[in-house]
Amino acid sequence: MERLNRLFFAVTNDLNSDQRMLRICSTLAAAGYEVHLHGRELPESRTLTQRNFAQTRMRLWFRTGPLFYLEFNIRLFLYALGETADCLSAVDLDTLPAMRLAAWIKNKPLVYDAHEIFTEVPELLHSKPKQRLWQWVEKTFLPGVRFSYTVNHSLAQWYAQKHGIHMQVVRNMPFAAKLNARQPHEGFILYQGALNEGRGLEALIEAMKLLPMPLYLAGKGDVALQLQAQVAAAGLEKQVHFTGQLDPEALRELTAKAWLGLNLLESHSLNYYFSLANKFFDYAQLGVPQLCMDFPEYTLLNEAHEVAVLTNSLEPQQLAAYIQQLANNTEFYEQLSNNALIAAQEWTWEQEAPKLLVLYKEVFLRK
Repeated sequence: MERLNRLFFAVTNDLNSDQRMLRICSTLAAAGYEVHLHGRELPESRTLTQRNFAQTRMRLWFRTGPLFYLEFNIRLFLYALGETADCLSAVDLDTLPAMRLAAWIKNKPLVYDAHEIFTEVPELLHSKPKQRLWQWVEKTFLPGVRFSYTVNHSLAQWYAQKHGIHMQVVRNMPFAAKLNARQPHEGFILYQGALNEGRGLEALIEAMKLLPMPLYLAGKGDVALQLQAQVAAAGLEKQVHFTGQLDPEALRELTAKAWLGLNLLESHSLNYYFSLANKFFDYAQLGVPQLCMDFPEYTLLNEAHEVAVLTNSLEPQQLAAYIQQLANNTEFYEQLSNNALIAAQEWTWEQEAPKLLVLYKEVFLRK
């Protein structure tokens, strides 16, 4: 019997909440590949949910900063050398050095999955030495990568212009929910995603002073404690709720109950400006209208199916005005919700996954 092609993926998170990688790995496993997803284990990490592919995690001495990335890549490199995989897949720039070196030594094909423009994240924009270091990593390890893909056409164009890399596009779309109608909502606003700098969350909390409905922030991140302190200082503890990191199933249940979804980002980061976040499709898949930035990818999709109110402002008064106007215009709200359910039939992982399968088939045809 012919042995299955083995794929080894590496990420720097703890796997449980990485919806994109869970979709990618489960799809490839269902297509007949033997898949192994490797990440890191934190003290607060929950037990891994059993999947149709192998999952492993390593505990590290360092949790953040340069020493974390150095330790992670050294240990990942040694781990990957011992893998029997036929193809190594590096997910984002922070795994690329180890995976590219291991693939070169083992003479195995490498696939690069770029979720974002790593060198343009807000955390690096405020630290030029760190940004220059990661730009060096990008210039050193990215050129010459034969197989790669990213999450939208804007990012693919950026990588082509910056590094001469031709990337395929595999968008972050959810599995079809198979809904025929919008589920009854519970009247709250939802932000799902990382609680990081540049997400407009500070302005959103200020806007909640002018609004009567509850807000749920579903995620964790670098500014979580700062946001909690802001909520406490504003006396909004009964109105603004922090759920922490939820697994994909629990997050989906919460999203289905939301009245409005939020996708807010600052424009000074190219990474955010060219983004196409999971949450945009997650809200639409469940018929939840959203307030979203008018950045290129979102504007293009909203022109095809109007599922969102678009804004170019993160001023608290403006955010509150948009939300209140939508609350007052029930006819427009229902139109957005119905449009989302129509778009949900098109914006699905089932429609997007064949692009991924073609790419990996090509890897083994051309290796």
